Amino acid sequence: MAHLGQNIARLRGFRKLPQKEMASKLGMAQQTYSAVENKAEIEEDLLDRIAIALDFPVQAIKELDSQSVLSVNQKGGNTGSVFYQYNPNEKMIELYERMLKEKDDIIEAYKQRFKDS
Repeated sequence: MAHLGQNIARLRGFRKLPQKEMASKLGMAQQTYSAVENKAEIEEDLLDRIAIALDFPVQAIKELDSQSVLSVNQKGGNTGSVFYQYNPNEKMIELYERMLKEKDDIIEAYKQRFKDS
């Protein structure tokens, strides 16, 4: 499971926002906000407020991991879209494991078919 506080700190760093500015956006003291970034789990309502302040979807905060890559697609000025992707090796492993399971299921089905014949 992702450490939400670390993910928030990483995204805040990506936006180049100091903790003091984030705390101000959330209406809390800097020390209180710092404690939030040290928490592994964060309440949904606070997470929603943080996502709005960082301009990232909540899902991005929840799914970001240390292997993820962040990049910005600038469309003029300071606005742009932020994309994140997962470690491609993990996706390949998941695909390979799923394919192996499907192969094993097919083999088992054939064994049962021959056993019943």
